[in-house]
Amino acid sequence: MAKINKFIFWTPRILLILFILFLAIFSLDIFGNNYTFWETVVGLFMHNLPSLILLVILIISWKHDLIGGIIFMTLGTVCVIGTIVALAISSGGMINPMFIMGSIVFLLIGILFLMSWQQKRKRVKLKK
Repeated sequence: MAKINKFIFWTPRILLILFILFLAIFSLDIFGNNYTFWETVVGLFMHNLPSLILLVILIISWKHDLIGGIIFMTLGTVCVIGTIVALAISSGGMINPMFIMGSIVFLLIGILFLMSWQQKRKRVKLKK
């Protein structure tokens, strides 16, 4: 693989792993409360559900760049729409910054997955 191909191949995967770890950090607030063991387990599971879903999507899109590109472009679009709706509904003009961050990260990851898929497709056509 050429140098640019490695960059385009690895960047969305590394960004997504970092984003999953970033989301997982928020689950650590469960330990500040006086929960029982099973309440803590359930709380950790519930807090990490988005991270687990993103991890499953990462595993699927690791080999199938097109699927990853479509999923993350869709997630990014949904976050953008959510931000616009939140701005329209809120009277104080306050929005959740996670929507903005999520939309930027998801759109960037989706674009990079689609670029990786496009480069793989071109390489297959050149071999024929």
